[in-house]
Amino acid sequence: MMALALPAVILGLLVLRQNVILTVAAAVAFVHAFLARGSSVEYLVQDLWFTVDREVLLSIPMFMFAGVLMSRGSIVGRLVRVMVALTSWIPGGLGVATVLAMAAFSAISGSSVVTMLAIGTLMYPALLANGYGKNYSLGVLCAGGTLGIIIPPSILMVLYGITTNVSITDLFKAGWGPGLLLTGALCLYTVVIGWRRETTPFDWRELLTATRTGVTAILMPVILLGGIYTGRFTVTESAALSVVYALLVELAIHREVRLGDIRDIAVETVKLLGNMLPLLAVAGSLNVILDYEGVPKALVDMAQTVVHDRWAMILAINVLLLIAGAMMDEGSAIVIFAPLIAPLGAAYGFDPVHFAIIVIVNLQVGYVAPPVAINLIVATAAFKESFGLICRSVMPFVAIMLAVLAVTVLVPGLSLVFVK
Repeated sequence: MMALALPAVILGLLVLRQNVILTVAAAVAFVHAFLARGSSVEYLVQDLWFTVDREVLLSIPMFMFAGVLMSRGSIVGRLVRVMVALTSWIPGGLGVATVLAMAAFSAISGSSVVTMLAIGTLMYPALLANGYGKNYSLGVLCAGGTLGIIIPPSILMVLYGITTNVSITDLFKAGWGPGLLLTGALCLYTVVIGWRRETTPFDWRELLTATRTGVTAILMPVILLGGIYTGRFTVTESAALSVVYALLVELAIHREVRLGDIRDIAVETVKLLGNMLPLLAVAGSLNVILDYEGVPKALVDMAQTVVHDRWAMILAINVLLLIAGAMMDEGSAIVIFAPLIAPLGAAYGFDPVHFAIIVIVNLQVGYVAPPVAINLIVATAAFKESFGLICRSVMPFVAIMLAVLAVTVLVPGLSLVFVK
């Protein structure tokens, strides 16, 4: 009877339009109080502490702070100038430069929203001024922002590693294949639709000048990711270094950010973190009790009795994640679903790192798929365009992203080439 009451509690809170954190917290408290053997609500409080008492969690706010800081300074502009100098001779060169700039910034920020805003606020007016339509400009910025969660460092990869005990360093290595594939697909689409656009001759002097002024931006991902991959420092130490590096460059070298701006940057970072960390703490308690009750194993056993083909199972998981990504934010989807579906992936013979990348690449679509679509909601406010226009503009890019997802699923080597 109590088991039937749990969906009623969740549904009631959703009908009352309560946020995801309160809904999950109430559901977890209900499980502890009425369903779990020998448990009580007191264990929820203990689990909250044990979940957040992890050093690697410190990397999330630090990566976010560094990304927001750099979006306020001149690193983004210098990075864009390098990409424009590289692509001026290509049809649709400014659009290609936008995609490449977002890919490069993704290797610094770790966040989809920060990547979209950092490059978008600079490039959206430039794209419109150079004759690119609103549909393409909005679509490429919203879709390109998702590179922030595929190209490492990625906050979703950190969350997945924490909730499933998969190596975060391996996830950072595995993200490059799908990330570069999506970057190439977006660039190819841009070239095809911009084939008749006028181009300008390649200018070696401009490229050398842009590279010289943008060397601080170019070196940052090399230093951070190189240190992680060579084992010289951990993910958390890398995040701390990103903050120190960004502060040094923006405050002392470029001097585009003032000390008085740091408070506003910190407040903006806290707002981005406001939903993620409380939800992670609550979901961590749910994962503990589900594991104690043997729910993941029961789920695997049930799935294996119903579905015997691994490809049918991965198709079902992808459909589930696409729906979840369209209905809730991706951080919530990771901490809630990853501990449940990771054992399914292992049971059907998928490499844990490859399966993790499948999940993350799948959830990238949620950033641009209505009705939740975080990037679309943020873009509505940032670019001052209607939500309906932005939804229409991303549809061709959603198709591209789904194609990249299909390749990621079918070609494990794309994810594992840098891991093994």
